[in-house]
Amino acid sequence: MPPAGTAATPAHKIDPWENWNRKVHAFNEAVDEAVLKPVATVYRDAVPQLVRTGIGNVLGNIHDVWSAANHLLQGKAQSGLEMGMRVLTNTVFGLAGLLDPASEMGLTRRSEDFGQTLGRWGLPNGPYFVLPLLGPSTLRDTAGLIADRQVAPSTLPPTEAGRTTTTALELIHTRANLLQTTQLLGEVSLDKYAFIRDAYLARRRDALYDGAPPMEAFEDDFDDEPAAPAAPASAPR
Repeated sequence: MPPAGTAATPAHKIDPWENWNRKVHAFNEAVDEAVLKPVATVYRDAVPQLVRTGIGNVLGNIHDVWSAANHLLQGKAQSGLEMGMRVLTNTVFGLAGLLDPASEMGLTRRSEDFGQTLGRWGLPNGPYFVLPLLGPSTLRDTAGLIADRQVAPSTLPPTEAGRTTTTALELIHTRANLLQTTQLLGEVSLDKYAFIRDAYLARRRDALYDGAPPMEAFEDDFDDEPAAPAAPASAPR
């Protein structure tokens, strides 16, 4: 399994498009500040916690179906079957996923996406890449996202209006859950872009190896420097 990009790798290698990525990041920040954050704040404050929990459970149950498939595609049969049991339990006994009895039974959520599956198959990360509106990614994760969106909750409604509404709900619900995190990030980070990039790559590497990544190989920054001339031999006595 190939290693994902890590903090041990120089930034110019994992982020060769940094100038462009920073511009997209700035665009995303402006859209978030003007639209997404205010809407997510209203959603959090206006919608009761019980309702928001139910919405999160339903969306999560749909995503769990794809997670189970990715576990199996990665050859992890036991965890794939456990995720399948989680979906079945929450669908049957949790009112189509509105409740989450599976977690109480010890069937915890272990999310997997197609980007992780591609990594398991040996596809390297590729450069870090910031997607408009969607945020941090890599070339591999962007390819995986295309497959992920084909089975997202927004594909279930039969009408275009329904699909658009579901997509908006997913986005707003996710952003509302991150309100406190992003506020803290803005307070503690000197370079928010670099912090998000490094955190994203570290998190994805950890996920690829199921929380047990191998030791990082640190590169020697002096490999390309010319060797120092050998000391002259001492004169014979």
